Amino acid sequence: MPGEQVFPLASIRTDGWFERIGESVGSFQALCDIVGERFFAFSMITGARITALTVDRRNPESTLVDFVVGSGEDEPVRGDTQRLTLGEFRRRLVSALVADEPSGPAPARATDTEAIQLHIGVRYLLLAPLYGYSLLELSVGPGGSSLSALHDGLEETISLSGFRESIRANVRQELSRAAKSGRGAIDLSHVKTAEDLASRGEHQRVVQLLGQWPGPLTIFLRTPEGQMLNAETRGIIAKGLGLLGSACVAVGDSAQGEEVLRLAVQYAADGTAAADIYARLGETLLDDDRAGESIGPLRRAANLGASGDRVWPLLARAFLERGRSVAALGAVLEARSSGVDEAVMRHVVVALEAQLGKSLESWRSLVGEPPL
Repeated sequence: MPGEQVFPLASIRTDGWFERIGESVGSFQALCDIVGERFFAFSMITGARITALTVDRRNPESTLVDFVVGSGEDEPVRGDTQRLTLGEFRRRLVSALVADEPSGPAPARATDTEAIQLHIGVRYLLLAPLYGYSLLELSVGPGGSSLSALHDGLEETISLSGFRESIRANVRQELSRAAKSGRGAIDLSHVKTAEDLASRGEHQRVVQLLGQWPGPLTIFLRTPEGQMLNAETRGIIAKGLGLLGSACVAVGDSAQGEEVLRLAVQYAADGTAAADIYARLGETLLDDDRAGESIGPLRRAANLGASGDRVWPLLARAFLERGRSVAALGAVLEARSSGVDEAVMRHVVVALEAQLGKSLESWRSLVGEPPL
């Protein structure tokens, strides 16, 4: 794009910063277990240094947190220590992180890393990896700034303001998740029940049944035990999360549904549940008017063996909405060969005929293809 500048972000990317701190802090895991992993990360980002915890095991929200605000390394003055219940401490952290932080002026040079950091926002650079973002490039042009990033392994481009708002929304959701999650056991037998409920369209009951899973499972995935789970168990967990994610979308909470499905992707890996999970994620993004982002998961679903009559109509829609007519035509032909009813594809076919015009007629004549 004319007038656009692109700044690589490798030199300021913060991937893994929290995990690296964990390797050097002896009480790291205990603090994560009591305060909450992401809230402990929030405290570091905001400069709230925890100095003591008085744990209330009967009512964890009443656990007392002693902390000092400030980023200096000097020992705090005793009178500067503040004390809040864990619930209030978490709310204080979230309030600090979602407060408006003006973006710094656009950088002029790729070597001016401080200007790039201030333009994106230092807190957002630190929060990004907590929510699966690995930032690749910053683009600055007449229409504003945008970021290219890997999000849970899938490449996407998002406006800088949209990225910041997405991060703030995730931070806000931590409070509701903390209130709901507790640390209840994950009962895998609930997956079959959830599947039956979903088949009957009882999505709210699926949310009630599995709604406490994401919090503990997000933490568990990062433990040695979580990394060593056998493929069968990972597949069952992924299936349950897939059902929960789709149910969240069905009851109107698309943001939560997407986050749950991205967690399901991590559990599914390339196992038996992966094709279904990627298809669910792609369909969710497509229905949320994010056709460009949906193509990656849908292609992945197709490559992993998802049913053709499910995934190719979705890909045809996605390609069409992105103006990729030839790719949409290929998806239509794949859908037809998979036995998809002609009526299902009719709206895509009509749009393709209008877009391709004589080029489509010439192609039909060349290959002997009958009319769409």
